[in-house]
Amino acid sequence: MLNVKFRLDKRAIYSKIIKGVLNTMAKEITTEQIEMLEEMVARARKAAAIIETYDQDRVDHLCQAVAAALYDLKVWAQLSDEAVDETNLGDKVTKRNKRNKLKLILRDCMRSRSVGAIEEIPEKGLVKYAKPVGVIASLVPTTNPCLTPAGQVIYAIKARDVIICSPHPRAKVVTNKCIDIIREVLLREGAPADIIQGIQQPSIALTQELMKRCDLVIATGGRPMVKSAYSSGTPAYGSGAGNATVIIDNTADTPERQREAAQNTRISKTSDFGSGCSCDGNLVIHESIYDKMVDALKAEGGYLANEEEAEKLKSVMWDEMGHRLPGTVAISPQKLAEAAGFEIPEDRKFIMVTGGGIDQIGKEYFFSSEKLTTLLALFKYEGEFENALDMMRAIFEVGGKGHSCGIYSWDDGHIDRLGKAAPVSRIMVRQPNNKGNAGSATNGMPPTSSMGCGTWGGNIVSENIALKHYMNTTWVARPIPEDMPSLQELFGKFYKDGMDEE
Repeated sequence: MLNVKFRLDKRAIYSKIIKGVLNTMAKEITTEQIEMLEEMVARARKAAAIIETYDQDRVDHLCQAVAAALYDLKVWAQLSDEAVDETNLGDKVTKRNKRNKLKLILRDCMRSRSVGAIEEIPEKGLVKYAKPVGVIASLVPTTNPCLTPAGQVIYAIKARDVIICSPHPRAKVVTNKCIDIIREVLLREGAPADIIQGIQQPSIALTQELMKRCDLVIATGGRPMVKSAYSSGTPAYGSGAGNATVIIDNTADTPERQREAAQNTRISKTSDFGSGCSCDGNLVIHESIYDKMVDALKAEGGYLANEEEAEKLKSVMWDEMGHRLPGTVAISPQKLAEAAGFEIPEDRKFIMVTGGGIDQIGKEYFFSSEKLTTLLALFKYEGEFENALDMMRAIFEVGGKGHSCGIYSWDDGHIDRLGKAAPVSRIMVRQPNNKGNAGSATNGMPPTSSMGCGTWGGNIVSENIALKHYMNTTWVARPIPEDMPSLQELFGKFYKDGMDEE
């Protein structure tokens, strides 16, 4: 009992400390800060007036220049290392791999028009013209302190926008270093450096003031950040929280299929030590293959915690109210185990806990919520596929509704049923969630680091935030031959003679 009370006291103290930090960050903004912000916005407006005049070749050239500079591994590796050192989040090796997202963003940008007429629909007499949105306020998360501004500035340049970034306070140095690299490239190419700027000493109050002064807000982060963006009075795109859940049904009934599912789970779970909202959190596995899948996951580096170890993990990951404790976010499985008071072999890549059945899913069962680290919960479903869907729905009632789901199935009927049933914006079929959700060379998802989660997740869109969201569009409509069916065709069986008569 003494140990339990001590843990609770520690959590209470820690909670007070966090609240104190947040209160300090939210102090009223000073006159000097207002003046600094006004100057930044004025410089952004000047840069916006210049980039708005660029033709398609010019913006494409700048997109390539910026992307090439950041994709250079000598540059990106250093940024990745410094990001981990500054934030104490994530893994240096897999964070380096995130630069591949820049290739995908550039690919889509180079295949699209963003200046002048960008689409014509002759049969409807429509021509669409792209216009910049202006000055964008970007709220940068601590989990992706470099990828977010890097990807966003490529889209922004393509759309002829400018960006002012508000870094996370825990990542302000590395985010601004990334921004400085971009600014140097822009200057070298004869473009205004102020196409992108970063706040050097960010705070909640300063960010709130920034959002009020811009034309668009893109908020990548937790629900409080997104809610603040939506309350700013400025049009905003936001991302929702994740709790990626994957169903592995009875058709994964061969060693090859089980190995594929386990391998992709490992890739998704371990990327950047599970810091991303798309990293696998829960597997819902059919009873007929459950034990074999556990073995396959062990072969991929999984460590199955026993009941005592699972309880220890729970105590260091959540407080008694189910709030996620920050000290175990995005750390290696060895450090996670150490924090919980036990050891695992050095070759283990992630930790697994047995989640149970549907009776072990709910807000009081913390393992069914978002983990944001190298921990995976395994749930077993019995019988019909509908039982898997029921477990999936129950998990998303705990958290992560709107974000993402996955499935390993070779039954198109099951995939179709999941597509109809899942309250999420994206479903990955037989691929790693963390790689596929945000765009991949092997699927058609728009590449991004910001994923809308629809009204489920409190967002305005249920799409990946990509190029089209960085542009205003003007529709020009020319007259076409009348396109109106007869009343009988239009109303079908509800048509009756004399409907047009008074």
